[in-house]
Amino acid sequence: MDYKETLLLPQTEFPMRGNLVQNEPVRYAAWIANDVYGKMKANRKDAQSFTLHDGPPYANGHTHIGHALNKVLKDIIVKYHYFNGKSVRFTPGWDCHGLPIEQQVEKKLGGKQKKELLSTAEVRKMCREHASEFVGIQREEFKKLGVIADWDNPYLTMDSKFEANIYRTLCAVAKKGLLIERSKPVYWSWAERTALAEAEVEYEDKEDYSIYVAFELSDEAKVRAGIEGSAAVVIWTTTPWTLPANTGISLNPDEIYVRTSDGYIVAEKRYDALIEEGVFTGTVVQRIEAKKFENLYAINPLNGRGSHLVLGEHVLMENGSGCVHTAPGHGEDDYRIGLRYNLEVVMPVDETGCYDQTVVREKLLPNPESFVGTHIFKANEPIIELLGKSALKVSKFRHSYPHCWRSHTPLIYRATKQWFISVDGTPEGETKTLREIAQAEVAKTVFYPETGRNRLGSMVENRPDWCISRQRDWGVPIAFFRVKATGEVILDEKVLNFIAMIFEMHSTDAWYSMSIEELLYPGCAYKADELEKVSDILDVWFDSGSTWNAVLKSRNYDAGTYPADLYIEGSDQHRGWFQSSLFLSTAVEHIAPYKALLTHGFTVDEKGEKMSKSKGNVVAPESVLKEYGSEILRLWVAMSDYQGDLKISGNILKQTADQYRKLRNTFRIMLANLDGLESIVPYSEMGELDKWIVAKAKEVFDETHRLFGEYNFVQGMSGLNYFIVNELSGVYIDITKDRMYCDGANSIERRSTQSAMAIIARSMLGLIAPILTYTADEIFENAPAILKGASNDIFDVTYSSIEPVESNWDDATMKVIREKFNEIVDGLKKEKVIKNTLELVISTTSNCAKTMKKADIEEYLVISKWCACELKDILGSFDYEGETFNIALATKAKCPRCWKYHSEKEEMVCPRCTSVISGWMVAE
Repeated sequence: MDYKETLLLPQTEFPMRGNLVQNEPVRYAAWIANDVYGKMKANRKDAQSFTLHDGPPYANGHTHIGHALNKVLKDIIVKYHYFNGKSVRFTPGWDCHGLPIEQQVEKKLGGKQKKELLSTAEVRKMCREHASEFVGIQREEFKKLGVIADWDNPYLTMDSKFEANIYRTLCAVAKKGLLIERSKPVYWSWAERTALAEAEVEYEDKEDYSIYVAFELSDEAKVRAGIEGSAAVVIWTTTPWTLPANTGISLNPDEIYVRTSDGYIVAEKRYDALIEEGVFTGTVVQRIEAKKFENLYAINPLNGRGSHLVLGEHVLMENGSGCVHTAPGHGEDDYRIGLRYNLEVVMPVDETGCYDQTVVREKLLPNPESFVGTHIFKANEPIIELLGKSALKVSKFRHSYPHCWRSHTPLIYRATKQWFISVDGTPEGETKTLREIAQAEVAKTVFYPETGRNRLGSMVENRPDWCISRQRDWGVPIAFFRVKATGEVILDEKVLNFIAMIFEMHSTDAWYSMSIEELLYPGCAYKADELEKVSDILDVWFDSGSTWNAVLKSRNYDAGTYPADLYIEGSDQHRGWFQSSLFLSTAVEHIAPYKALLTHGFTVDEKGEKMSKSKGNVVAPESVLKEYGSEILRLWVAMSDYQGDLKISGNILKQTADQYRKLRNTFRIMLANLDGLESIVPYSEMGELDKWIVAKAKEVFDETHRLFGEYNFVQGMSGLNYFIVNELSGVYIDITKDRMYCDGANSIERRSTQSAMAIIARSMLGLIAPILTYTADEIFENAPAILKGASNDIFDVTYSSIEPVESNWDDATMKVIREKFNEIVDGLKKEKVIKNTLELVISTTSNCAKTMKKADIEEYLVISKWCACELKDILGSFDYEGETFNIALATKAKCPRCWKYHSEKEEMVCPRCTSVISGWMVAE
């Protein structure tokens, strides 16, 4: 007889191979066609809400692996909350304004000069088209990752309603009294001809001069300081080109300064270091308190202008001379000390980084005409030459220096008239400053990881006023009118509201295409010919920083609640989006726009090196999808520790694909084993091994679910994978093959195991659904009715924890016995004494397994007999807890159907199999 026909072999339509590359796009297209996002909203209509507010990627270029990481992580978290029964909102968005897009348009046109031939309206139209093109491209690329979001209703910062709300946010900040216009040094990109904010600054190495310069004290200063003979204050600078704009020298008020025998004045604490450097050689002849120098003057050796000696705590003793060259137009500290002492702000540098006519008008340099039009970085050598003997020591060194994030050119500090949000101003109606309100909100925010709190907190504590104006074409205009005669800015509420209404109807392009008369509301008291338009645009960080208002608070999107439950971005956004959003929300509403912040690291190759085309180590999302499919990329995200940098490479993805196959095939065998199960066996009728695996699954799933709830996916997946490989698949599914294949279809043992697998599969399906949604949906599609219940697809499923069950199975003891037994089995197989463990019996008088049934132990160890009998021809033995366990060959014959050594003679089926076959023959 062919006994194979009598076996109950696993049956399922769920394929072993996922063929993800071919099949994913088909299923994703069906999700979109069937409006799965709409279905998710409908399914949780009255449930508790969860809002993830999407940080907008830049609509410029194709998505890279960092984009994929970010969007997949967001999708996993949104789905975690969805499959836990919450009503979720995920409205994707794009940042559409700003310098990078304008640069791309310049490239298309063939350079800045050709762009300048076009009108602002024409440039803006081209920028809008460029951004729109890449919004479409990126949206399709994100969909391919299995990300479910409100793709039909995204927010774009260039949409007219959105632009109007950005502008309204600006007006609200002004109404709170926090918007100020003043001349102040800011980071200036001479290559891009615009001011930059802190978040747009990158640091790269740069070679600079290190120069010590002697500023001779005026005769009056020498008398008042009680000095006879020559005396020159020695300053140190790395920017010789700023010396023409010097108007002061800062000393530390708490330090002692010394005059040397060769006539130089430096801080006493710096004297030894300067002698060692060879700046001068003289001995100390006089000690003078810093306060005696306050409000005296030294002479700038370049131009003979007076340099005001002032006192400032910013002067440090770590390097230099303790006497700081101060040019209020070229530095933040210089500017602040200049305000205190009313120092003149001299600014001889134009927007292109070249000296302008100021050097001539103010006589800042000898033969000043020759310097007009000279780039400042090319002026260092001529200036050093002009200093002559006043330059005591000149050398070069390399250091980290601020560069423009787009052009990668060195920045300068340049005083210009700009718009600022006053961080230390007090919003109208509040008693605390904006900084203090923001700090209080940071204290209330939940951080993942917690280290983000200190990072954001220190940035809030130390940040200067926010320069929000830019001198470019493509952005939301700072759409204010100025009275020509007085320079007064019109902040009349009716005027501002009318402009916002026009922007909502026609976009901010109206500021450039419409006349002042058209932009004033009918019956306005202001006369158009007496007004002029402010020409600056808003910093792009203001755009994205106001999305809480334009998206969450407006009624233009079904995007969830304000404040949002969670913001998720890369760790660099502590200085970017997290901070700009925080300051705008606290300025206007006095609360943070988020309840929690999650940050992730950056993607690197498997050696931990940054990806670059030149290294050839770039992993593009498109290539991953073509080779592996999005499920592998999603699993990589979940199995990576996002709190640091995330390594990705071909090898890493191959390992991830292996993990996926194990998980997929574990589900497949469970589905196959559920064939014919119509009802779940109650715990009271279950066998101990079945109760053990269900109890173990509950323990693992509950812990995994808890970790997922803390967004700790890497640890959660680690525990889940261990359970699947080592206990569920590696032990339980393997050891229950005999009862599943060889028992009668309705035996309680078989139904008990089927029930255990159904309970585990149902719970585990809801657990993995947020991460492997495609696979979970495919599993569901091929699942039997016992798993599906009343649900139609995976999106009708809600995760449910396994009901508690107690098992008398002594897992700890049996693990040790199994390990010791397998060590001996390995040797017996190598020596070809046996082929498999069913040939063996184990005998022991130990009571270590007294709570467990003999049949369960035999099944767990996959042996034919466990007894306390005497054995002949012992093949091996091991000890545990003082008792001996002997191993020998089974004495009975091998059953040709189940292969257990339970038959009375060769080729005869065992009693269990005889009974099953009889029932099978009757059924047939």
